Amino acid sequence: MRHIPVLICAALLAACSGAKPDAPAQETQAAPSAPAVPAVPPAQARKVEVKNELMDFSYAYPAAAAAIPKLKSWLDADLAKQQEDTKQGTLDERKSAKEGGWEPRTYAHATQWKVVTEIPGWLSLSADRWEYTGGAHGNPWFETILWDKAANVRRDPLSLFTSKSALSAAIRPAFCAQIDKQREEKRGEPVTRSADGLFSDCIDPVESTVILGSSDRQHFDRIGVLVGPYAAGPYAEGSYEATIPVDAKILALVKPEFRAFFAAKR
Repeated sequence: MRHIPVLICAALLAACSGAKPDAPAQETQAAPSAPAVPAVPPAQARKVEVKNELMDFSYAYPAAAAAIPKLKSWLDADLAKQQEDTKQGTLDERKSAKEGGWEPRTYAHATQWKVVTEIPGWLSLSADRWEYTGGAHGNPWFETILWDKAANVRRDPLSLFTSKSALSAAIRPAFCAQIDKQREEKRGEPVTRSADGLFSDCIDPVESTVILGSSDRQHFDRIGVLVGPYAAGPYAEGSYEATIPVDAKILALVKPEFRAFFAAKR
C-alpha cells in the first residue's frame, strides 16, 4: 500500500475544507503505521474449455460459488471427473469401433452453473448440463445446488419442506397450467390433458429439478421447476420450466427450522 506524504495530505485536506494554504504546513512526526495486511483477492469465476481429438469439453461456475471453499472443492472435483469421464468415453468408443468396424465418435460434455439467487445464509445454483456419448443427439439435463452457508453443507431443496408429496400437491395446479401453456405455444394447438396420454398428462413437478429463488434477495419467495426433454414433451420440444410464487399454503409446508428464510411472494 502507498502512503501519501504528510505534506501532500495536509494540502489536500486544506483544499477540501476550504482553508487557505497561506502558510506552509508545519511538519510533524508521523506515527509509525501498522504493517499493511494483504488484501484477500476476490473469488474468481472458473471456466475450462478443452477441444481436441479426445473431447469437446466445457465447464464453468460463478464467483459466488468459488467464494465458498467447500463448495469450490466439490465443483473442482466434479469438473475433473466429468472431464476424465468424457476423455475415457472417447477412448472406449475408439476401442469398440475398431473391434466392430465403425467410425468412432468423439464424446462431449458441457456444464454451466449459474446463480439462481443468493440470500443471507444461502446460495442457490442451477446447472445446464449436456453430454454426447454417441447416437443421434446429445442429452441435456438440469441439476441444482442449494448451499447452506451456516452449516456449510449442500441441501436438497425438497428437504426444507415437511413433505415431498404435500409440496407436489401444493404447486402442481400452477405448475401444470404453465406447462400446458408452453406446450400449446410449442405445438401450435390446444392441449387436451389426459392421464394416459403421451406428453399431455399433468406430470409430477417434484420429479423434475426443483430450485429455490428470490425476488427480494432476502427470502425464498418462489419455486422453480426445470423439466428436461422426454418428461413433458418429446426431445424436439426441448426443455420446460415453471415458476411458482410462494404462498401461505407453501409456507405451511416449510420445516420450522427453515421458516425464517421463506416469505410469501408479494
